Amino acid sequence: MKPYLSPPHKAFLSDNRRWPWLFVVFLGIVLQSCQPTDPTTPAPIGKTADQYTAEVASRWATLQLKLTQLTPGFSPPVASRAYGYAGLAMYEAVVPGIPNRRSLAGQLQGLTALPVPESGKAYNWALSANTAQAVILKRLYGNASDLSKAQIDSLEKALQAQFKDTDQAVNDRSAAFGRQIAEALFAWSKTDGGHESYGRNFPADYVVPVGPDLWKPTENGQKIPMQPYWGSNRTFIRANNELPMPKPLGYSTDAKSATFAQYMDVYTKSKTLTQTEKEIAVWWADNPAESFTPPGHSYNIANIAVKTAKANLATAAEAFARTGLSVADAFILCWRCKYTYNNMRPYTYVRVAIDPTWVPFWPAPPFPGYPSGHATQSSSAATVLTAIFGEGFTFVDDSHVGRLRDPLRNVEFRPRQFKSFAEAAQESADSRFYGNIHTRQDNETGLVEGKKIGANVNALSWVK
Repeated sequence: MKPYLSPPHKAFLSDNRRWPWLFVVFLGIVLQSCQPTDPTTPAPIGKTADQYTAEVASRWATLQLKLTQLTPGFSPPVASRAYGYAGLAMYEAVVPGIPNRRSLAGQLQGLTALPVPESGKAYNWALSANTAQAVILKRLYGNASDLSKAQIDSLEKALQAQFKDTDQAVNDRSAAFGRQIAEALFAWSKTDGGHESYGRNFPADYVVPVGPDLWKPTENGQKIPMQPYWGSNRTFIRANNELPMPKPLGYSTDAKSATFAQYMDVYTKSKTLTQTEKEIAVWWADNPAESFTPPGHSYNIANIAVKTAKANLATAAEAFARTGLSVADAFILCWRCKYTYNNMRPYTYVRVAIDPTWVPFWPAPPFPGYPSGHATQSSSAATVLTAIFGEGFTFVDDSHVGRLRDPLRNVEFRPRQFKSFAEAAQESADSRFYGNIHTRQDNETGLVEGKKIGANVNALSWVK
């Protein structure tokens, strides 16, 4: 039996010129109806996350930076991990309220699922983020002082009062969801190899490799290097774990060798440092306990960008998540490389091959040199922040404004202005050369690898 066609359909089908158009329209309708949905993020009801200001996200980031400085054991690798989980918790607590964004559950290594909000119910995403941050920070900074824990409680209550909804059921539901997200992420964090790592920065069981070309204890006298096992931790992004490891130049003390030239360059620069170069070296040093550490500097730049751009909660949460993931994976891969090659610092090489009395501008950190952690994590963070705020994003880095002058080096802490995140990353890398801590090879490699790490963070399926 032939199907019945109304006269209009007959007329339409009789015109061969309209067949291609009809097919395209029909195919588009079919494909649209078959687009995969994200079951972890039901369509938001009521006010969406982009309708809230970024204040909740920004204030929690500010407190975490302070916690990092004040809490014992938060070395740069340990701190980077904390920023990774805190940024992720912020994002996952609000992503169901962002119509065009998806959860990272199922995309990160070992994170198969996360709690989801009740379908058809309204949520206050500012309160979800608020509780998630309070819970995750208490868990991550488990050894924080009672005063620091009280500050967490105080900020949570203050923001809860400021952003509460008139419907108490919405408030309770939102806080409960934020708590569920934080607890789930913290449970997952325990399996990454870095749980409570603030208590084992210098493991006594580590046997330091010995050889004429290998890292040796530097002027601080620390015989066990910092976090020698960090490179074996689980990365957040699988693609980062699969990146090939770059090789440094081979060891040589021959004055005609490329290796000698690298270290001679550091030595020469130490004799010609300008006042501006000294300021740059001190600005980016970010020693633990004195500051929020190098990955914290990147997290603070994310906070500066959020404020400068007057971003909403949705954009802020994504910015902190991408930044946290990028610096966390950067430290794992950088440390993996450091302890594979155990490359010596300029402090050691210069004294052996060039000048036995040499003293660098800045004390060498207690771990191998190649590649630069500053360069790697700064470049990674710059890559993800550029993806959110753009290539020509101008900002002022006021991270250390207000700190007392460094009398030993005759340096003031002056704010730095940048025309892009990449420019800031370059200066962060250069700062370690000016400080005589790294060779140019260390920095150049770190900048290149950091871009790859950040690109893999950007390549996650953030958009529905």
